[in-house]
Order: sequence, then structure tokens, then C-alpha cells
Amino acid sequence: MHIPGICMPEGQLGICAIGQCLAEKRSEVLAFGFTAGLQLSHLKTGNGILIYRDLLTYTEYVYGVFAVWGLKLGTGTMKRLEPYPVLALSLLGLKLRRRSHTRLRTSRGVSPAHSSLAPPRPRSIPGSDSVQPGVSRRVRPVLLMKVFVTRRIPPEGRAALARAADCEVEQWDSDEPIPIKELERGVAGAHGLLCLLSDLVDKRILDAAGANLKVISTLSVGVDHLALDEIKKRGIRVGYTPDVLTDSTAELAVSLLLTTCRRLPEAIEEVKNGGWTSWKPLWLCGYGLTQSTVGIVGLGRIGQAIARRLKPFGVQRFLYTGRQPRPEEAAEFQAEFVSTPELAAQSDFIVVACSLTPATKGLCNKDFFQKMKETAVFVNISRGDVVNQDDLYQALASGQIAAAGLDVTTPEPLPTNHPLLTLKNCVILPHIGSATHRTRNTMSMLAANNLLAGLRGEPMPSELML
Repeated sequence: MHIPGICMPEGQLGICAIGQCLAEKRSEVLAFGFTAGLQLSHLKTGNGILIYRDLLTYTEYVYGVFAVWGLKLGTGTMKRLEPYPVLALSLLGLKLRRRSHTRLRTSRGVSPAHSSLAPPRPRSIPGSDSVQPGVSRRVRPVLLMKVFVTRRIPPEGRAALARAADCEVEQWDSDEPIPIKELERGVAGAHGLLCLLSDLVDKRILDAAGANLKVISTLSVGVDHLALDEIKKRGIRVGYTPDVLTDSTAELAVSLLLTTCRRLPEAIEEVKNGGWTSWKPLWLCGYGLTQSTVGIVGLGRIGQAIARRLKPFGVQRFLYTGRQPRPEEAAEFQAEFVSTPELAAQSDFIVVACSLTPATKGLCNKDFFQKMKETAVFVNISRGDVVNQDDLYQALASGQIAAAGLDVTTPEPLPTNHPLLTLKNCVILPHIGSATHRTRNTMSMLAANNLLAGLRGEPMPSELML
């Protein structure tokens, strides 16, 4: 019997696709394809693509859609199906699909999904050979690379990982830090690790990962949480996220400086508790930037961005200190290179924006604060360990310096009973320097791309050269 339309290319491709799916026992592909094709047929929209693109690979999806397209053209009967069979096909396909390989798994706590980690395993995907009706397509095995992500990350980075057909991605499904035991379990056998600055990746974690680990991508600029010597010894590549958070961190530094020097938290509290009784000439007076001297510890990308934003406030003089002079970068602000003691003694405002290194650890200590002016304001947006917090507390409590603003502390989070939190002249933020939606999404995308490039043996967008 002649069926109209079956000789059309689409009809032939549909029949071939059905035969291929049946030959490979991919009934879930047929079920999803039928449902998607029906939606496209009935609704004349792309809803099928939107609904099913995350559940099947693109090739599998096209198989199914062409299958139903071929039947529709060949028989003209598909339009007569009601929504109930469509729903049944959807449920059948979902059930079968969940029994098959899952490309993106998440885990939380000690759930069974997390505790039953499986090593990467071969997966058969269609080859590029042409298909003839009734003939099975040859398949080639592809080894999926295991990737472990230590936290929920912003959607753009997560989507980039989900699209990686050559990776099996597992994520710790929480906004809170992953416990060490879970990290050890999750990283076991992984080829790639995407971590945060709060995840300590030391020899213990590297040993737990094993010989498969080839790439570590950190969603941060700082890398002091990584055991770099051990990582280098094992030949592991490291990706990080410089540049993309420069502007947001500089904005936060200026905000924190203004908040601290103009005593905004105290003023807000006075409004709330009834302390605002009338206008008073000297009440809640702070310190302004006009005609001031600003000292920057570390004139790197972020230090320069801070100076660039402070200059329009009428700052009279910029000083900076670091490992060596940077005349080209300093020229924009006419900044002078001075020693650390000179910077402490001459500055009205000090902003710490250096990296944490053995040389900078504990740099801002008792001697440093003793050299500062009594009217000076101290701000740290680098790393908590650059500052001796006990010495800072004494300097603030005794009136040795006017005020301090911190976006970083040791430890993080700072215990709620810490002495610094008892001081009105100390403003502490929960490490939110890069916390804008755009910046965090960009960071996650860069971290994901670093990881994938490293796994594929390609140049990373931002690789830390060890």
C-alpha cells in the first residue's frame, strides 16, 4: 500500500530515525521525540525544544523529532492524537531517561546520589556514518570526564558545564561550604575540580582525588587556598578569574571607605534608636576625602581601579607601596612609591589591596598602626591574614586610629562574639567585594571555561602559570 509522503526526504529520515532508535533500544528517545514532535505539530512553536533540550543530547532530540515528523508526513494521523497519550509518552520517556545515564547530577548532604559516586564510564554516541533503513548505525565509545563542583555556582557557569557532552558533572547542591569528608568523596576519581576560595585544596584533598585530576579551576582571583607547590608537583593545571572582578571590588572598596569615614552605620543606628533629637554642629562628624592623602598597599589592577575612582573626590596626593615601583601604572594618579612605614605615617586613608603572600601576611600590625595618624581611616579589601586583628582592635579601642572598614577577616565568617564587632568605629562586611550579579555570573562562566579548556588540553582563558 502506498502511503503518501513516505518518499519525501523528511519521511525517509523519520523512518530511519525510528529504526535506529529501535535498533539501539532507545525507547526513551522515541518517547521524548514523539512528545516534542507533537508539541511542534499542534502548537506550531518551539516549546518542544525548550522543554527537552536539557534532557537529551541534541542528536537524540533530532532523532526523535524527525521520527514523529516522518510519521506525520507519511500517515497524516498524528494530528488526531489527543493530549492524554502525549502525557503518557512524556512520563514514559522521563522514567526511561532517568534510568539511563544522567549528564548532570547534584548531591546534598549524605544523600544516596552523592554517596554512590561512579567513575567515568564509556557512553555510546551515534557516529557520522550515513544511515540506511533497517541497518544499525555504528557507535563509538566516548569516555566521560568526571567533574566535581564544590558549591552551587551562578547559572551561566552551570549552564556551560551542563552543555559539555564530554563531561559528567557532579555538584555539591548547597550554598554552604562542603564538609571535608564530602569533598574527599566527591573529588575521588575526578578529572576536574571547580572550587571556591573557601575550599582548602591541600595535599589531603589532592590525594583523595587521585591520579585522574588534571585541572583545578577556582572561582576567585586569590589562590591562597590552593596548595600550589603540591599542585605543581603533580602537573595539575590551575585556572582562576582575574580582571573580571576588578571594577566591582574597587566599587566596594570606595563604598566601604566612605561608609567608614562618614560614620554611616552609626548614623543609621541613631535614626532607628531615637538618638536623632535635633541638628547638632559636631554630632557624627567624620572625615572627608577632599585635599587628603590616600595610601594604597598594592597598586595592582584593583589598587589602580580604586585610585581611579577616588581621584574625582579631590584627593590631593596618592602614595603606594609594594614589592617594587610601578611608574607606568602610577603616572595616571601621580602616585609616589614609598616604604610601608612612610605610607602608614603620611596617609589620611589607607586601603589594603595587595595579594596574600608570606611577605604580606601580618603586614598591618602593631608597629604599622602606631605609625598611623589618630585621624586616619584604615580599609582592608584584600585578605584577612594581611592584618593582625588583635593589634587592630587595640588601635581602634584606644583611639590610636580613627576607624577601620573590613571586607575580609580571619576567620571567615568572623565569630559573632569577636571583639572587633563591639566597636562602633569598625565596619565589617561579609566578603562581598565581587558581589554583583554580572560579576559573579562572569566569574562562573570564566571558571567553567577554564576547567573545560584544561580538560580538553586547550589553552585556558585565564591560567595561573605555576
